[in-house]
Amino acid sequence: MNAGSVFPDNIQKALRNNPPGEWIPEIPKDCIRLHCGYPAPALVPDEEVKAAVKSLLEEEHDLPLLYIGSPKILKLKEQIITRLKERGISVAEEELLITSGASQAIDLIARILLDEEAIVAIESPTYMEALEIFQNYTSHIISIPVDKQGLQTDVLEEILKERKQKGLTLPRLLYTIPTFQNPTGTTMTEERRQHVLMLADRYNFLIVEDDAYGELSFNKRLAMLKEMDQSSRVLHVGSLSKIVAPGMRIGWMAGTSQIIHACAWFKKDLNHPFAQAAMSVYLTKTDFNKKLVTLRDTYRSKCAVLISALEKYLPESASWYVPEGGYFVWMKVPGADTSKMLTQSLAEGVSYIPGKYFFMDQADGTEFLRLSFSYAGEKEITEGIRRLGRVVGAYL
Repeated sequence: MNAGSVFPDNIQKALRNNPPGEWIPEIPKDCIRLHCGYPAPALVPDEEVKAAVKSLLEEEHDLPLLYIGSPKILKLKEQIITRLKERGISVAEEELLITSGASQAIDLIARILLDEEAIVAIESPTYMEALEIFQNYTSHIISIPVDKQGLQTDVLEEILKERKQKGLTLPRLLYTIPTFQNPTGTTMTEERRQHVLMLADRYNFLIVEDDAYGELSFNKRLAMLKEMDQSSRVLHVGSLSKIVAPGMRIGWMAGTSQIIHACAWFKKDLNHPFAQAAMSVYLTKTDFNKKLVTLRDTYRSKCAVLISALEKYLPESASWYVPEGGYFVWMKVPGADTSKMLTQSLAEGVSYIPGKYFFMDQADGTEFLRLSFSYAGEKEITEGIRRLGRVVGAYL
């Protein structure tokens, strides 16, 4: 039997795409890791999680380790609903699904809403793993550019208008990270948020709002798309990965009961019952608003250190967006091929993610790179940018 014939056509087509995680560079020992989209090690609550696990097992013994798991799984759902309500989103129990991280939520949405003929609109650049997910289900992907004010909704409107006039298929959904976007760090303005919701109504598409970084604001908070949604068009995706611990894989999606039911149908019992129960205990014992103050203060300070170092060590031709929250700074180096430049950068002891991995057409990302200020310490950030400045100067 031909090995390819084992798979149906849609799977064979998906397997021709770049493999998952190809964007992760091989990092030499002692390299300053400015590529890492991870929480700061000191902010990961390992001792608190250990205490939560101990408390859980002492109280419930083997129960959290079984298939069905602890009743605290249901309590976690209640805690997430309460958290969302505090942030301005009111959802009923049947309108929320706990998932294994935000990525599973995105995959489930793609699974129930997309087929090979479906069209997806995405930001350009966008979160690379979401791009990988959508390419598994359809090859019809429309890229909408992002600028310093987030998704260019006027460009989206022109594309939608033109497609409708020509009788072409319209997008079934739009995927956006409106707040502290990955990779650019930009935030969609309130005017553009209103505009994209109006377009969703007019052209009849759904919006997947990825809010992975939404609670990590440095200053003011903008209303989430789901908070502003009057027509039940927004599927809100969230996660505790960036504010607690990514390895626990706690995410969620909020939407209409019909969509949540369909996603749950295909999710079946692909839960992490032990991690969910432990997270519930952790949240019960934690002053989460106080924790968020610490997170925001820490990342605000780290971001300021990175921006200051860029201003000091990078040539004038380089440019970047200054984020208002989140983890990332997006930089343009005119005339560079940042994928090729990475080899020299790693040799100098500093890592980043080449911009090409965030684009549907990788050629669009040649001159860009993503830096993260979340993981490395402040002294490491300054030294890493000094090294990067030396690399950029030599490369150009």
